[in-house]
Amino acid sequence: MKKSRSNMPKTNRLITAEDLLKFKWVRAVALSPGESKIAYTLEWIDENKQKYWSNLWVVPTSGGAPRRFTTGKVKDRQPVWSPDGKFIAFVSHRDEEDGIYIIPADGGEARKLVSMNGTFGSLSWSPDGRRLLCAFRKNDPVPIGEDGKPDRKAAPVFRHITRLFYKLDGEGFLPKDGFHIWTFDTASGKGTQLTAGRYEELSPAFSPDGEWICFASNRQPDPDRESLRIDLWVIPSGGGRMRKVSTPPGPVWMPSWSPDGKKIAYIGHDRPDDSWGVANDHIWVAPVNGKGGAKDLTAGFDRPCNDSTICDMQEGHGIPAPVWSADGKRLYFMASDSGSTALYTVPSSGGKVSRILTRPGHLQRFSAAKGAKTAAFVFSDFSIPAEVFTLKLSEKPAQPRQITSISKEFLEGILLSRPEPASFKSFDGTPVQAWIMKPTHFKPGRKYPAILQIHGGPAVQYGISFFHEFQLLAARGYVIFFSNPRGGQGYGEAFAGAIVGDWGNIDYKDVMAGADELARKPFVDPKRVGVTGGSYGGFMTNWIVGHTNRFRAAVTGRSVVNQYSMSGSSDIGHEVYREMKATIWDDPDKLLRMSPISYVKNVKTPLLILHNEFDLRCPISQGEELFLALKMLKKKVEFVRFPEEPHGLSRHGRPDRRLARLGWMLKWFDRYLK
Repeated sequence: MKKSRSNMPKTNRLITAEDLLKFKWVRAVALSPGESKIAYTLEWIDENKQKYWSNLWVVPTSGGAPRRFTTGKVKDRQPVWSPDGKFIAFVSHRDEEDGIYIIPADGGEARKLVSMNGTFGSLSWSPDGRRLLCAFRKNDPVPIGEDGKPDRKAAPVFRHITRLFYKLDGEGFLPKDGFHIWTFDTASGKGTQLTAGRYEELSPAFSPDGEWICFASNRQPDPDRESLRIDLWVIPSGGGRMRKVSTPPGPVWMPSWSPDGKKIAYIGHDRPDDSWGVANDHIWVAPVNGKGGAKDLTAGFDRPCNDSTICDMQEGHGIPAPVWSADGKRLYFMASDSGSTALYTVPSSGGKVSRILTRPGHLQRFSAAKGAKTAAFVFSDFSIPAEVFTLKLSEKPAQPRQITSISKEFLEGILLSRPEPASFKSFDGTPVQAWIMKPTHFKPGRKYPAILQIHGGPAVQYGISFFHEFQLLAARGYVIFFSNPRGGQGYGEAFAGAIVGDWGNIDYKDVMAGADELARKPFVDPKRVGVTGGSYGGFMTNWIVGHTNRFRAAVTGRSVVNQYSMSGSSDIGHEVYREMKATIWDDPDKLLRMSPISYVKNVKTPLLILHNEFDLRCPISQGEELFLALKMLKKKVEFVRFPEEPHGLSRHGRPDRRLARLGWMLKWFDRYLK
């Protein structure tokens, strides 16, 4: 008798590069006011078009089958529920324009409220449900083509630059105008622009009575030179004179009103001259009337109140606004610690910080309704790419419940390598957290080639999150070792700040201590070890091959090569001095001492350079300089360039180019390590 397809046993197979095309990712999550439903956006890859699309879905918090609310090849994002729970507003990019759409909570056709030539962000409803609030940035005028019609692909005749910060990786040249605050009538779509001018206004939020709007804005004489001096402001919700709320100098992000409207919580710190992410973002509360001053509620918590965990399943990091309890006595927020990002709480008067989500893993985004009894969140770990979970905030300990199983069926037939703890002590006794992954088809008694992975940043952390690249390398028979050396976040400010102005010293020693730990494993062949990393991890890869010959092969991606030239060409070049503690006009020698290009004569390790041609963070010229120098010196080097791709190719680049990148890495390591 022939077995039915549903009764056939599932075959376990190894993960492939092409499996990347089958993943689906939860990108945004929003809990309904009655806490009975969760809206989320689900992103997927169109293999034929080589593009990403995202649609709106809704699932009951009690569990059950998710329901697709929008269809088609669109880019839906930022879902927000109306106060009465009857509608969902969201932003979507359709017909070459960003727009705001509203759809009934029971489903139906989405109604376009407004669309404009620009970008919408920070969408929210007014308390009475009659207005939608957002930040909007209009694009520059589109050039007119030969046919007399706007040509979005045509370049302008010239670009007149007057600002330091005029380009951004992933976006290109920035529009002349910045983000400003708008409200839109939810019935008519009529818009009202509340702010304008040379300054930007970000993260607007309605007060509980709907009379005021708070927002963050840097209004220094030159915001680009003092980019972390961001202040907290309020303005009447109908427009009018704005007023600054007293906060210490430093950044203000994601403001959130208290239930009684007397206080505003925000994420930030009081170090306006901080280097690249060393100062911990903390949870602050400021009285709206300015009396008493702002207070750091998490002053004794030596961890960043944000998502510092990186993976190749998402681009960027979510930083939700702090959420108030119904009685205003507690605040809920995310924070990163020792390889996990989780949900935490602190009394609104200050006090002990408590971790609510104790399950190790990667909290990527979270949402709580007014009253904050339940949290809905997007969660990942070593075996889960991204799923929707919930937990009761009052439970001790809280028990997370998985609501969606988007990747379950797809991953059930694939064998995965399970990372194991492999922490070690560095040269000076400092503990360094690390993990090791054995080959998927590991057999005791054999020795395997290994690859040492180095994260970017540097002020981020590897963590307990799904990593397709690592799983792919393990499936191809490699041992994978990844760690969090000093310079990374999640282990305290002293740990993160240890390399400021001194790249290539302590961090290099930590990485090499990790290499020693890897080589001691009985299943690792110490003569067949490779090294790779991207961005700052690429810098460290370049630095390593210029200072030791112990690795058989290396792959460097979108890397820092020359601190001198990068400070004049990167989109954040004007901020390099804050991290390096040197400028090209005051101390060029220090920049060159911290530049791998200065040590290319020492390189003997075969090096593959991967770089993206539209990378504005670590410009393509960085890769070009390294390739030219090594080629002139007759070293073993090859250079692969990815057209049109920004810095984040490995996380959200064009799918076929992501596959090509993985293919080149595999070919290089297979050539020299097998």
